[in-house]
Amino acid sequence: MTMDSNPGIIRVSIRDLAKQAGVSHATVSMALRDNPRVAAETRTRIRKLAEDLGYRPDPMLSALANYRSRKSKPGIHSAAAWINAWPEPEMLRAHHEFDSYWAGAGLAAVSLGYHLEEFRLDAGCSPQRLHHILQARGIRGILLPPHRVQPDWDGFPWEEYSIVRFGRSLAEPRCHLVTADQVSNTLLAFTKMREMGYRRIGLATNESMIEKSGHYFEGGYLLARSMVPKWERVPILPTGELRGKALSALLSEWIRKHRVSAILTDVPALPRALQEAGIRVPDDVGLATTTVLDTRIAAGIHQEPVEIGRVAMLMLNSIINEGERGEPRIFRQILVEGRWVDGDSLPARRGSAG
Repeated sequence: MTMDSNPGIIRVSIRDLAKQAGVSHATVSMALRDNPRVAAETRTRIRKLAEDLGYRPDPMLSALANYRSRKSKPGIHSAAAWINAWPEPEMLRAHHEFDSYWAGAGLAAVSLGYHLEEFRLDAGCSPQRLHHILQARGIRGILLPPHRVQPDWDGFPWEEYSIVRFGRSLAEPRCHLVTADQVSNTLLAFTKMREMGYRRIGLATNESMIEKSGHYFEGGYLLARSMVPKWERVPILPTGELRGKALSALLSEWIRKHRVSAILTDVPALPRALQEAGIRVPDDVGLATTTVLDTRIAAGIHQEPVEIGRVAMLMLNSIINEGERGEPRIFRQILVEGRWVDGDSLPARRGSAG
């Protein structure tokens, strides 16, 4: 045993644990990282012994190991799973936002010594079969992309895996997540729209998507709206699943009644609905979006999805190394701020009262 930097404190080392357990120090090191190359029974025994003896990793040695690992290019040693349970699985990455999640996570995976691999849950692959495949491949980490419909996981043993999800669309499993900072992004968009000279700024959104995302876009808008004069405030327009003439009629009435000068939206069908209503963008109304990647709207928020994907993989690698499995006791969220993108759907109207 070695002395800690604080006088009188004895630090238990990996070699001390190895001696007590009757195994090599390499076996102890792998067991503490929950490496499947060590038998599950041995891993459990060594982790219990470490807890009983009060073992704590030496932060200086951990920092040195991390430095050395960054100096050398890691080889591919495992896969990380990306689970796609969409009813039409090819539609998941048809969304530019979600495809960028994949790209960012894939780049980070390679830098960490993994490769990212998609697994599809469908009629040919049940949750139980997926579990057997992942077990056979030694895959311990799972990324869960957004889903429009909550999948039936049918008893999938999440407790055996490290899990990170993108966004809040999945109610289960309740695991750590990485997502866009929707409140901050909405505040940014509202502020930029006012700087461009627009005053009566409305939010048109699909309320079912608001519920899935946790009301964060809505919350950001309401917060931004509360900070402007009352005469500028416009009520939120819930569009539901309306399309075509029904959506056009709803928009026309809302714009007329509330004298809307600019719209912030997450509804891809909005530009066409405005056109069909005879409302010209940007002559009659300015238009901006919460995500420029998946709408035909030039101005708005770029949510930095590649960075979201990269951070999710970094987080997954961290909890794999910590040996954390299943739904966590303490739930963590990492938010990634987006950036504003100018576009001809929202030209400057400086000096205008909106």
